[in-house]
Amino acid sequence: MNEYYRTLQSKTMFEGRVLSVCVDEVSMPDGSSAGREVVRHSGGVVVLAIWEGNLIMVRQYRHPAGCELLELPAGKLEPGEDPRECAIRELEEETGYRAARVIKLGSFYTSPGYSSELLHMYLAHGLTPTAQRLDPGEQLDVVYMPFDEAVTACLGGKIPDAKTALALLTYKNLYSQA
Repeated sequence: MNEYYRTLQSKTMFEGRVLSVCVDEVSMPDGSSAGREVVRHSGGVVVLAIWEGNLIMVRQYRHPAGCELLELPAGKLEPGEDPRECAIRELEEETGYRAARVIKLGSFYTSPGYSSELLHMYLAHGLTPTAQRLDPGEQLDVVYMPFDEAVTACLGGKIPDAKTALALLTYKNLYSQA
């Protein structure tokens, strides 16, 4: 099916640090063409890590949402960066814990109707406390929460972050005892 949907032309309308916005003209299977607005993003990671029986989460102000959100640690892939390495780096930068290894839980598009952002979910193992290394302008608090409490909060709408909810439910589905 992809052979029918070719980008005929693309015009970048905005280029920023985190994303770009393009207007693409795409060929359709019936021979016509259609315009598509696309937010291009390099992708990122979300990391589920457990320390002493609790999830390691972060609370931070998210300007587009206009409020503080409780989330799993996450971050943007740098150009050419391996997602596994990004997961290890982001966990350490945001929480001050270094993972000896990470296991991929899966990947998902955040909103494929308009964005190319693909997030990779990882489970972190072999944690060692180190030092938090936040990016300039990044302010967040590390929060420890029992796993089941976090799942209940997600299902009850108290943790409205989609990447956190999907990572928690994926982990629960893969690793919980039936």
